[in-house]
Amino acid sequence: MDARGGVAFEREPACDVGEITDCLVSFSHPIARIGFEAGTMSQHVFYGLKNNGFDVVCMEARQVSAALSAMRNKTDKDDARGIAHILRTGWFSPVHMKSREAHGVRALLSCRKALLNKTIDLAIEVRGLLKIFGLRLPKTVQHGCFDDLVRPLIEADEVLAHAMLPLLDARLEIYRQYLDLDRRVKHAARSDEVCLRMMTVSGVGPIAALTFKAAIDDLTRFKRPRTVAAHFGLTPRRYQSGENDNPGRISRAGDRDVRATLYAAANALLMRTMAGSQIKSWGMRLMRTKGRRRAVVAVARKLAVLHHRMWTDGTEFRPEKVEGVA
Repeated sequence: MDARGGVAFEREPACDVGEITDCLVSFSHPIARIGFEAGTMSQHVFYGLKNNGFDVVCMEARQVSAALSAMRNKTDKDDARGIAHILRTGWFSPVHMKSREAHGVRALLSCRKALLNKTIDLAIEVRGLLKIFGLRLPKTVQHGCFDDLVRPLIEADEVLAHAMLPLLDARLEIYRQYLDLDRRVKHAARSDEVCLRMMTVSGVGPIAALTFKAAIDDLTRFKRPRTVAAHFGLTPRRYQSGENDNPGRISRAGDRDVRATLYAAANALLMRTMAGSQIKSWGMRLMRTKGRRRAVVAVARKLAVLHHRMWTDGTEFRPEKVEGVA
């Protein structure tokens, strides 16, 4: 698309870096910038085209979707033209493309979480099948003790053994693989200086530290630590129009996993840890006036700002207020 919005070149190549590059090279005029909507193939296409010498920008999916929703008909051709218009006018927010190392950490955390969820799902399935035969398990059974408790019950009945032993064996193998990934996650956190510094905060473990570090990836993305909390959707959204000014709940924008781990860390800091700190005292006062859920969200927002500041300054967490420091 040229500067006036006219279509100068239009093709439909496959989502392959080599084929896209050949298609762009065949265009006779110089290409100022290439843009596309953020998606699952963003990193591969972004770095592939950038290594081939193109100026590439990845646009935020929410803004692109809002702009394209004004079009009457939704087709792939119309979407491509709409994205080109957005790129030409500059009405977009660029998305930070994470490094390969950050995506490797995210893959490790995602695989660990997937194996844990499958272990829980299979345990629930075993519980449900045993209830049909009048066998009720205790409400709380640790993952490591589940097989030792259930296997004798199943092996005592020939019908249950014929049907459920393969399910139990599959759950045990998945749980062993989960333990292996869990050890890798903890080793990665202990080997990282930034994660060790974040883990000095009460309630913050290796999962929360690694998730936050992999999501930030580059400190220069944020000029102020306060914008980190807004980036992960922990600040209230606002709707203002004329006389209406309605501050709502948190926006829930950004990475869901980071928001969930920060919430879990804040909940552990307030409800489980015994060590006192200034942030815990503030959260407990807020809990008495605003309620538990709002207090946990507020502490999670402060943890996001605190982690970014600790990472930037290279300082460790100080539980109590330091004299002379506001």
